[in-house]
Amino acid sequence: MTDIVELPAVRDAVKQGGERGVAAGDGRQPLRAAVVKAAELARDAERRARDKQHAKHKKTARERLDLLFDTGSFEEIGRFQGGDINAGNAGAAVICGFGLVYGRKVAVYAQDFSVKGGTLGTAEGEKICHLMDMAIALKVPIVAIVDSGGARIQEGVAALTQYGRIFRKTCEASGYVPQISLILGPCAGGAVYCPALTDLIIMTRENSDMFVTGPDVVKAATGETISMADLGGGEVHNRRSGVAHYLGADESDAIDYARTVLAYLPSNCGEKPPVYAYAATRAERETAKRLARIVPDNDRQPYDMLDVIRCIVDYGEFVQVHELFAASALVGFACIEGRPVGIVANQPNVNAGILDVDSSEKIARFVRLCDAFNLPVVTLVDTPGYKPGAEQEHAGIIRRGAKVIYAYANAQVPLVTVVLRKAFGGAYIVMGSKAIGADMNFAWPSSQIAVLGAAGAVNIIHRHDLAKAKASGRDVEALRAKYIADYEETTVNANLSLELGQIDAMIDPEQTREAIVASLGTLASKRRVRPNDKHHGNQPL
Repeated sequence: MTDIVELPAVRDAVKQGGERGVAAGDGRQPLRAAVVKAAELARDAERRARDKQHAKHKKTARERLDLLFDTGSFEEIGRFQGGDINAGNAGAAVICGFGLVYGRKVAVYAQDFSVKGGTLGTAEGEKICHLMDMAIALKVPIVAIVDSGGARIQEGVAALTQYGRIFRKTCEASGYVPQISLILGPCAGGAVYCPALTDLIIMTRENSDMFVTGPDVVKAATGETISMADLGGGEVHNRRSGVAHYLGADESDAIDYARTVLAYLPSNCGEKPPVYAYAATRAERETAKRLARIVPDNDRQPYDMLDVIRCIVDYGEFVQVHELFAASALVGFACIEGRPVGIVANQPNVNAGILDVDSSEKIARFVRLCDAFNLPVVTLVDTPGYKPGAEQEHAGIIRRGAKVIYAYANAQVPLVTVVLRKAFGGAYIVMGSKAIGADMNFAWPSSQIAVLGAAGAVNIIHRHDLAKAKASGRDVEALRAKYIADYEETTVNANLSLELGQIDAMIDPEQTREAIVASLGTLASKRRVRPNDKHHGNQPL
């Protein structure tokens, strides 16, 4: 919809100072003075916004919407709601409306920091809740562009009440339509829980901050002096806390990431993800052959799982989620033969791909996201197990590690798992095993599947034999090596899993993509079932 300022008749009238009436003979309706006044207010408001925001190296709310939506597709609702045109007040500190992202409708609310610091009061809350009601009714994704000073202090509890309403609406929409939060300015106090309830949070390196209590409050309460960036900047929440899922180089990069993610997701939980054209080429076969050379024969030698993923997915394109957080695991979106999927993988390049408290939560949340919005999950396994030690136990590895179990065990989308090299102990079970609910499971010929690695198992099983050998003066290391070789031959390889039906087939590395494609084709008609009448489970949180 064309902006009111850009309507030809309005633009002409504004240029002439609002005094021009349009004669009936020219085929156009006469303009009321109130319309011209409103257009002037809108024009002046955007000019002031540019002056304020550009001085801070930030874009205006409307400039951000131009980047988010397909050209000319934004349709605003309630532009002057909360304003007073006669008194020269253009409206509330939030812009709401709908537009197209790659041709599909998306709802958005964008806070305008140039109006009362983007603070939220009754008018802003009413606009946002109305937009969310419409988005839920229309079954379309919701994008929140956050740049706000928080609750409007002058309105007191009335402002806080609006946050409560938005929290409830966000929870209502959760798992029903995709929700993405772009943090492009400050987000403090209770306001942080609006984005925290959404599916993905995107921040930028500069000007992007989230914290429950700001630096001044922290200093007053604890005596600690800390900057906004160090307390809750984009780097902190992407690398350390895991609150954010992507760190944009700037606003344009952050918004482009939001557009990209929306391209992989359906508009709502009742739809399948979009399908894209894909044509196989000779290069695809050459890429598949590379898989045999990526994973080292030495099971202790690291490699980059990203190289494996790029050999499996269409055009090597993999959109990571939580790229900077819990790097021993990888999660993200890709396409296989034009159909979006979620990829979950261990990263042997970081701590051998071990599962810890952070990577467990990272995997669990992503699997839940994929399951909510009908994306099949492809799991690539190479992990020695859960990270041992008092630090992890005290950090809650039992509770937080159980989240992976809950996510996979409850997922009803197609689940395809490939064991590349190592899958030991509880980590083997939770990483999309057949026992926990995966539909199709494969293993490479060199894969090792067991309760423990050979060396650890031998040290436990043969500890008395090794102690006796040492006491009698025999070569303990030679005996240990013999026991390890025997254990690897009889127990650690994937044969037992094949015989038990826990692995459907042993495949060569270059067959990996082919096996995944065939499995996803077989599972394409998989549908959700409701096994009982329970309201919901009690997920470990």
